[in-house]
Amino acid sequence: MPVGFAATKLKTLIGSAPLEAAIVLGSSLGTISDVVERAGSISYADLPGFPEPGVSGHGGEAIVGSLGGKTVLVLAGRVHAYETGRADAMRPVIECLADLQPRCVILTNAAGSLVEAVGPGSLMLITDHISLFGTNPLTGEPGDAGFVPMTNAYDRGFADLVRRAAHEESIPLAEGVYLWCTGPSFETPAEIRAARALGADAVGMSTVPETIVCRRYGLNVIGISLITNFAAGIGPGDPNHEETKRVGQQSAGDMARLLTRLMELL
Repeated sequence: MPVGFAATKLKTLIGSAPLEAAIVLGSSLGTISDVVERAGSISYADLPGFPEPGVSGHGGEAIVGSLGGKTVLVLAGRVHAYETGRADAMRPVIECLADLQPRCVILTNAAGSLVEAVGPGSLMLITDHISLFGTNPLTGEPGDAGFVPMTNAYDRGFADLVRRAAHEESIPLAEGVYLWCTGPSFETPAEIRAARALGADAVGMSTVPETIVCRRYGLNVIGISLITNFAAGIGPGDPNHEETKRVGQQSAGDMARLLTRLMELL
């Protein structure tokens, strides 16, 4: 019932226009909402079932407006599994999106790079993910609904549009596999070596549970990482949250330009 109330409130803001995309903003990417021509906004606290983020760099506001001439819903901030102990912390939000039926859900995040050539400030299109080390967000799903195929977890057709948008904006776009670790502690150098051996290109603490739940409800997903640091043992120094926030704020402009062009192409 709470999810239905939240969807009704958001539908009132959206109006009759088709919802082209729901965009979840990652760490320190909240400034992207500034490029949206706002029609209205509402605090997560006023959306029943929406969890309020408790980590710096994440807001807690749903914004409806126009981006690239298309109607979008921007979710400024997310809740992570490490804040609640639950991999399905964002499930009420995704269930609400399933009711709203956007053409696609764009999940953005801040991530650590496992590839020396893809440094801080880079954007990476997520082509696949690895999720082996945390609880699946569909654990406890009744009946057979949890047996969700993940072969096309990140929609290939929409990924082509992201590539085209990056090309038209002259934004370098890396591509790779994102590995989800639950956090909140950063990974050890040994864990990063294992991740590289498994085929990961970036590592982070979000997105994957949301993708799994999105696919459970048949929502098409686009995943884009903003690389904010090198993972442990890849570059000098230790990963830290202050670096994540600083690089995220500095590089949010490229993400905003990419998303704006992508909306124009939809």
